[in-house]
Amino acid sequence: MRTVFWQDGQVKMIDQRLLPGEEVIAAFATVPEVARSIREMYVRGAPAIGATAAYGMALAAHISAAGDTQSLLNDLRQAKETLDAARPTAVNLAWATRRLLRVAEQLAEDAGAAQLEVEELARSLLAEAEALADEDVEINRRMGFNGAAVVPDGANLLHHCNTGSLATVDFGTALGVIYACQEQGKHVHVWVDETRPRLQGARLTAWELMRAEVPMHLIADNAAGHLMRTGQVDVVVFGADRVAANGDVANKIGTYKLAVVARENGIPVYCVAPTSTVDLELSDGDKIPIEERGAGEVAEIGRRPVAPTDVPVYNPAFDITPHRYLTGIVTEEGICYPPFTASLEAAVERGRAAIEERRAARSSQQ
Repeated sequence: MRTVFWQDGQVKMIDQRLLPGEEVIAAFATVPEVARSIREMYVRGAPAIGATAAYGMALAAHISAAGDTQSLLNDLRQAKETLDAARPTAVNLAWATRRLLRVAEQLAEDAGAAQLEVEELARSLLAEAEALADEDVEINRRMGFNGAAVVPDGANLLHHCNTGSLATVDFGTALGVIYACQEQGKHVHVWVDETRPRLQGARLTAWELMRAEVPMHLIADNAAGHLMRTGQVDVVVFGADRVAANGDVANKIGTYKLAVVARENGIPVYCVAPTSTVDLELSDGDKIPIEERGAGEVAEIGRRPVAPTDVPVYNPAFDITPHRYLTGIVTEEGICYPPFTASLEAAVERGRAAIEERRAARSSQQ
């Protein structure tokens, strides 16, 4: 299933806030609305956020009233600012808007003194956004099968948050590994962390795995340590919202303690993330901005209070898992192993080259 897509001049997506109770497609017709869909978590998951942002840039061009190329570029730069501000931790957001803006700037440069048709540039940006979304699906499948290679038949996997089709355009990152295992006929079982405070595991991952008929059990977050200590977990897998150059990983809050307890119990830990989530400009995880969200996510469940009125709340959405706790980082370009500074840089370069090859192939077909 496609989590986010373009239809009838609008950016459309599954409203993940309503799952599993309702399956509703939400539509957004302006750039501020698309930014709101990211900020208010209609859509979530780094790759899905990136695709949404790309469609947001295409939308900016589609609805722009600019009469010339330079005015349109100014509109696109403003759209990028608006979209990038929606959520600070997931690097795919700025990566996607930067990619779309570069395409527009390159087209304008190639046109030179001749004025580029605004409509032509808008069509090109939509084509680039569609290509980015299609690439995400293909990348996720490659990544999933790369990760499946280290999962033995009959394994019990512990999974945190949601990293499946809902967190990407389709297929998934860490859940993509599980889906690949299923396609290969491996008999795996998944322990699904509920993932407080927004319950992405309980609401979204359980919903996905049950639809896919993957054997699973939903557990309270606090049960994970017990399962690891008693030998009921063979592999821990999770995604990432940003990976620093040294392999430190920013992921959903609670990931760090899972990795520490897994190391204590001799259990391999794999982060599964596309190369677009790797930020080589940040040397380590301490430089990754951590988003803090509202008190209601912790003090309420389904808008019903579970804590005293006006209780002080600290609600970081992510934590940092130092690279020393990771066995490997699974990407579409293979599994990166320590030293991550070398293996991640090489994977990112291969990923960038693959994007350029695909873009050149599309241009030759036009």
